[in-house]
Amino acid sequence: MHWLLSGPLSIEKLTVKIADLPASLQGKKLVQMSDFHYDGWCLSTAMLKRAIAVSNQAEPDLVLLTGDYVNANPKPIHKLALHLKNLQSRAGIYAILGNHDLCYQQSRGEITEALNNIGIKVLWNEIAYPFGSVLPLVGLADFYSREFNPVAVMNHLENHTPRIVLSHNPDTAELLQTWRVDLQLSGHTHGGQIVIPGFGPALQYYKKIVRKIPKKLRRRIPYFRGDKFVVHRWEWGQGFHKVGKNQLYINRGLGTYLPGRLFCPPEVTVITLQRE
Repeated sequence: MHWLLSGPLSIEKLTVKIADLPASLQGKKLVQMSDFHYDGWCLSTAMLKRAIAVSNQAEPDLVLLTGDYVNANPKPIHKLALHLKNLQSRAGIYAILGNHDLCYQQSRGEITEALNNIGIKVLWNEIAYPFGSVLPLVGLADFYSREFNPVAVMNHLENHTPRIVLSHNPDTAELLQTWRVDLQLSGHTHGGQIVIPGFGPALQYYKKIVRKIPKKLRRRIPYFRGDKFVVHRWEWGQGFHKVGKNQLYINRGLGTYLPGRLFCPPEVTVITLQRE
């Protein structure tokens, strides 16, 4: 994707307060990247290299990747992995899969293996402990997957334990209010790609129009395949949000679909943890 269509890379920095965060984790730095859609078109190699350089310059304690590494065909994951192996992190690199990583029967296995082979641990309804038992990291299956089952994962954690949750689709934040979620990291939306200042993502205004388009034609429009319209809760299209007692951050992603981005640049997110 040419930079005129994607816009320059934005580095978003925020501090997230977590109740009961151990003193040993005060100031720990996380980097989040999402929605690469690496297929030779949606994300330029120059943008990808820039994002990796930004991440390394931040000297993160943890790097978290929140899905959609490819567009549909899983084969480009192998070229993407050649770049992602350059990521640096003190406590490791963890990833979840997105809906585009599940398009073909072999996609999940091929993408998981490619990432695991370069030291990126893919979580699928799993809990990891990069900082020890005091701050578990939960990685959920994609919301559209038949295996999305937060009950089986979240119920393994005591409610007094702070935790970070990786879930590709931010709509899951509504369901996850059943449990404590100190920080949920999501992607999926690309921020809407085209944002109307003062009004939000333009996509939310197209729903009524698009529902009148025949489904066969709708399948050719990336954002409107099926009836899901990317997300239902566009108020969570990007950035930081409080969802009940929980906290949610949505990364705008790196990849870009046509017709491009407007007031919605691709991003790398640098998050500093702070005790509340």
